Amino acid sequence: MEKQSNFQATIELEKPSRNVFKAITDDVAKWWGGKDLTGSSTKLNDEFVIHHPGAHYSKQKVVEITPDKKVVWLITESELSWLEKDKQEWTNTKMIFEIAVEGDKTLLHFTHDGLVPEKECYERCAHEGWAIVIKDYLFNFINTGKVIL
Repeated sequence: MEKQSNFQATIELEKPSRNVFKAITDDVAKWWGGKDLTGSSTKLNDEFVIHHPGAHYSKQKVVEITPDKKVVWLITESELSWLEKDKQEWTNTKMIFEIAVEGDKTLLHFTHDGLVPEKECYERCAHEGWAIVIKDYLFNFINTGKVIL
């Protein structure tokens, strides 16, 4: 059987790559964490925590950063309390944000490396989680500057 791929999503934006990069690194609380974010996510080796009590806890470390082009977060700790088999299945996975300019558009390609269909949380994380967080919250925040959580 062929190995399944990691969860991926791409959004097309009408903002410069520097604005997209800044939104990802400087404003995580505005598009993902809300009031449940502590720590920093702006430079290499920064660490931050997203904690939605009773549902989600994850600690991320910035392990790669190339201004206006790429950001990689390693999830060093996690607990998805609603999972039955392995509540820590996000631990040691990576969130990768790659930014590319095509003409007058900026493309943001997101990969959750390690979030594959074999994981218990894949369906819910992909369709109720990242699809909303990346394609709605982050997309709207970058394009309008407004927080829609």
